[in-house]
Amino acid sequence: MNSTLVYNSIPDAAPRTRKLIKMEYNSTYLQQSVASLIVLPVIYNFLCILGLLGNMFSQWVFLRKIARKTSTHIYLINLVTANLLVCSAMPFMSVYFMEGFKWTYSSVECKVINFLGTLFLHVSMFVSLTILSWIAISRYATLMKKDLAQEEHASFYEKIFYGHILKKFCQPKFAKKLCCFIWGTVLATVIPITVYYSVVELNQGSKKMCYSKESECGTSISQNARLFGTAFVGFCFLVVLLSYYSFVSYLKKIRKSTTITKQYSIYYSVKTHLLVIQFLLIVCFLPYSIFTPIFYALNKTNDSQQLVHLVEIKNFLICLAAARSSTDPVIFLLLDKTFKKTLYNLFGKANSAPENSVP
Repeated sequence: MNSTLVYNSIPDAAPRTRKLIKMEYNSTYLQQSVASLIVLPVIYNFLCILGLLGNMFSQWVFLRKIARKTSTHIYLINLVTANLLVCSAMPFMSVYFMEGFKWTYSSVECKVINFLGTLFLHVSMFVSLTILSWIAISRYATLMKKDLAQEEHASFYEKIFYGHILKKFCQPKFAKKLCCFIWGTVLATVIPITVYYSVVELNQGSKKMCYSKESECGTSISQNARLFGTAFVGFCFLVVLLSYYSFVSYLKKIRKSTTITKQYSIYYSVKTHLLVIQFLLIVCFLPYSIFTPIFYALNKTNDSQQLVHLVEIKNFLICLAAARSSTDPVIFLLLDKTFKKTLYNLFGKANSAPENSVP
């Protein structure tokens, strides 16, 4: 729908009035292409169904079928909860793209959809990023704790840092407290910004359309909040990258002094976990993080067609970040062997499940 359709929908208006309305909609309305009007809602609905089914089943396995829960299971349970929150936001995002051009900027429908969609999506995104980082640290710390306990040549720094500080990430009780802290911090940060965006920003123009430049770009406060979120994504990526780099360096170090044949499967498992987490961050989150500052640098353009393209690229990259939540049940098979073995048991294939597992 574009300004011409809006213009034609008011046949009884006087020519001067119709002209003013047409000019106003041209300045406030973003023309949607088939990609954002049809393709994005279809993708969100598909991801919602897939994600709800997969994550609810995964949560049932973690809560009901795994008796002894390690710190990794605690992190994964909270990650699934965040995934379910993302999937709950997908119907709101779908309705926004399909119906946003029909609502005014300050309408109840626009406020509710923007508030719930933005809140669920961003809270779960930040929680997921943090938990993925903790899982990477936990996997790395588990291995280092075991090896350093047996190494006489380990330095005092290594024993303190790996043996005491990182050791806590492997403890289930600490994992529970840490996850509660993550949820509390993210909610306390995101809710006020989302309320401001939905209550204050969406009240600044009653005649503007819900799907508009103002809604997609926001004001200085919401823009700064998103830029902060982008920096947070970069920080999480650096944490995972540093864990992987330190692990690879450690492997090179011990290969020179001893043989690791017996423990190769464990080392390989930890390395795989770190690579999987890096892959998720690079493919799903990094494109949006890189594009966000570019978007805010270019969205002040007077070229309406360029702005439309920028907004649609941003929305598809957000969809890509949300898609990770729907595919996580498959990723769990790579992150936790107990989860994989439990699935084999459920489907009568316990004999083919791997025996070794990293606690």
